Amino acid sequence: MPAQPLLGKSALVTGGARRIGRAIALAFAAAGANVAITWRTSPDEAEATAADIRCFGVQALALPMDLCDPASVHAAVSEAAGSFGGLDILVNNAGVFHSAPLDQLSVEQWDEAFATNTRGPFLVARAALPWLRGSQGRIINLGSLGATHPWASHAHYCASKAALEMLTRTMAKSFAPQVSVNLVAPGWVEMASEDREVADRFAARTPMGRNGAAEEIASAVLFFATGPHFITGQSLAVDGGLGLT
Repeated sequence: MPAQPLLGKSALVTGGARRIGRAIALAFAAAGANVAITWRTSPDEAEATAADIRCFGVQALALPMDLCDPASVHAAVSEAAGSFGGLDILVNNAGVFHSAPLDQLSVEQWDEAFATNTRGPFLVARAALPWLRGSQGRIINLGSLGATHPWASHAHYCASKAALEMLTRTMAKSFAPQVSVNLVAPGWVEMASEDREVADRFAARTPMGRNGAAEEIASAVLFFATGPHFITGQSLAVDGGLGLT
């Protein structure tokens, strides 16, 4: 594989200002891609990430986007494609993750999970599809181990990510042969701001003896972005074996 396998390509990463999204955006930039990231509540972090992307000698955009608003989605996708002269890769990374016992879960919490984690990727993919079809492009959705493991305090999250797995498969059939669509499903990923006790508990349960890193998730996304276009409709768990327990 060439040192910069995405040289000359353009990518859009939703929720790319922080955490896993930032790692994905930087991995794409290192691979030679121009990268647009979207943000909803973190403009300063988005601009900082865009500046870091430009350090790789590529173009970067930080665009506001409300995944729940079709007009906002369309505007951000159109600006990214217009600025870069098209789109080759879409990464649906933006999502919400909140805890709530099922018997105390509000309708608003349920609706927010599905609006962001399932409906949002549908809206962004639909808006980007004309450009992706023209470039024989790729869509990579960010799923979760929670899609296949029932977490009692995250029923709304698990259900929305399970729906995203099925959406990925239906997109793969519907958008073929021009566009490949796949999903990366992280396990527990280390974040500086998280509850240390919870993180340690997950690490102890993981066969590899530790939690994942954002850069490892980004590497899996990069595989789908640069690997054979013939791979489509697949879900790749990146969880250190946590799903086996």
